[in-house]
Amino acid sequence: MEIFKTKTALRAFLEPLKASGLKIALVPTMGALHNGHISLIKLAQQNADVIICSIFVNPTQFTDPKDLEKYPRPIEHDLAMLEEAGCNGVFMPDVKEMYPEKEDWHIDLGKAEFLLEGEFRRGHYQGVTQIVNKLFDAVKPDVAMFGQKDFQQVLMIKNMLKHFNLPITIITCPIIREEDGLAMSSRNIHLSEKDRKNALVLSKSLQFVIDHFNEYSLSQLEEKAEALYAGIEGVELDYFTIANGETLEPAKSKEEGNLVALVAAKVGTTRLIDNMIIK
Repeated sequence: MEIFKTKTALRAFLEPLKASGLKIALVPTMGALHNGHISLIKLAQQNADVIICSIFVNPTQFTDPKDLEKYPRPIEHDLAMLEEAGCNGVFMPDVKEMYPEKEDWHIDLGKAEFLLEGEFRRGHYQGVTQIVNKLFDAVKPDVAMFGQKDFQQVLMIKNMLKHFNLPITIITCPIIREEDGLAMSSRNIHLSEKDRKNALVLSKSLQFVIDHFNEYSLSQLEEKAEALYAGIEGVELDYFTIANGETLEPAKSKEEGNLVALVAAKVGTTRLIDNMIIK
């Protein structure tokens, strides 16, 4: 497994591989890897010949400086996981490599940018698309892998691809969960034992919607799912919604084709998100 700190070194490695007709996959991460990330690597291996994983904690997508500061960076652990998974190369630039000078970035990502996470983390998706576009430019992948857990992020990246007309296929990978249902996340390490137990309400509330979808109306499903959070000490619900998966607008009818239930909550001091696709 090769490790690259600069775009120049990365391109020198990739250009002859591309010239020989090999298909390149990019798995963008911010490190603190877990089995959810490794599932992206495995799926990438089914869709491409050469797998590049990027590890870069991107400052422009953090709306809270403290969140950026405390983001975990267990780099030796991450590299060991990637090597074992059979990753071909790791791109680990520093901030100056990706942002050599101050730049203005703003693109039209559509109305969905300002819904859900966009409402709670203003500017977040501008920062996400800014760095993903830079990574796409550095790697020029044929395919790129993103996890379903960041459902809204995947939608924003697809909107960015349309904006720039980039010839990259986005593959969305299913959420990987712990045995008890908690969605794997780099943020889970910040949960205390009590918080970890309380965090299970996110997946339980989503599963409630899946299990009872045919029994109740959309508004009743949301109401009953939200009620599961009542009285759980240290859990603060930001939103629970059943939305149209294309627009993230609240679903108006069960007949809409692409429905998804999404939730965000603060558990202790850690903010978690989760979702389940209904149909």
